[in-house]
Amino acid sequence: MTPDRPISDLFAQGRPLRSLEFFPPRDEAGVESLRATATALASLRPDFVSVTYGAGGSTRDRTAQVSTLLKQEMGFTVMPHLTCVGHSRAELGEIADRIHTSGFRNIMTLRGDPPKGTTSFTPAPDGLRHANELVTLLRSRHPDFCLGVAGYPEKHLEAASAEIDLVNLRRKVDAGAAFITTQLFFDNAVFFRFVERCRAAGILVPIVPGIMPVLTLKQVEQFTTKMGATLPPALLKRLGLCAENPDVVEIIGIDWALDQVRDLLANGVPGYHLYVMNRAKAALALAAGLAA
Repeated sequence: MTPDRPISDLFAQGRPLRSLEFFPPRDEAGVESLRATATALASLRPDFVSVTYGAGGSTRDRTAQVSTLLKQEMGFTVMPHLTCVGHSRAELGEIADRIHTSGFRNIMTLRGDPPKGTTSFTPAPDGLRHANELVTLLRSRHPDFCLGVAGYPEKHLEAASAEIDLVNLRRKVDAGAAFITTQLFFDNAVFFRFVERCRAAGILVPIVPGIMPVLTLKQVEQFTTKMGATLPPALLKRLGLCAENPDVVEIIGIDWALDQVRDLLANGVPGYHLYVMNRAKAALALAAGLAA
């Protein structure tokens, strides 16, 4: 299979990249729905797409299936996610070999969340404890992998302080990560401060802002709690005024995200990553707004 182009080569072109994130569905019916969504989003010509990986490898096979579908049927450059959770070093090496043999050259490298029903991360027997260790393993296994890692503009929930969080991020970059994609945020000032702090700490790789349009109030409440992100008062006020009207909530969410992306691009970000939740409407609306 023809190897994918490393995403680091795309950053080297000096233009802002657009990327999308998919998550593996639970069943074959969901795969067909995702295929329809991906077909609709192909018109956006994303520079690359990513595919998430469930806790403990719970979606490992489906992640591989979806990644192959998006690569072969849609022609996308695909960046599968890989996490440490539930895998020994040997298992991670075998998974990396399969990913490489399948032609994928880009991996989003993550420690991963604890499996559902648990509250703390416990490495598997002979497993890895931190994402920087996974970066090291993957780079030693296949030096031509281009590895992305996660950044947290408002601090990882488990980090004792923002300073310690930056130290951990620097470890991932020093181990060989080529770029950073951030978790979602709704206030661009938070992102810009994060970038400044990263640069001051010697983290010089591209930092891509991750944007998720608010589509439902339940969704945003779940994600802000899980990720530790905060909602700006102005956005909260707008959402509160139309809480009983889901269609208006979605319009407000897309409009807010559009303003975020416009401002980010005007300030020279290397690209933006959309958490589209396997739904085409928001991404298409954002693209139409940016093209206006």
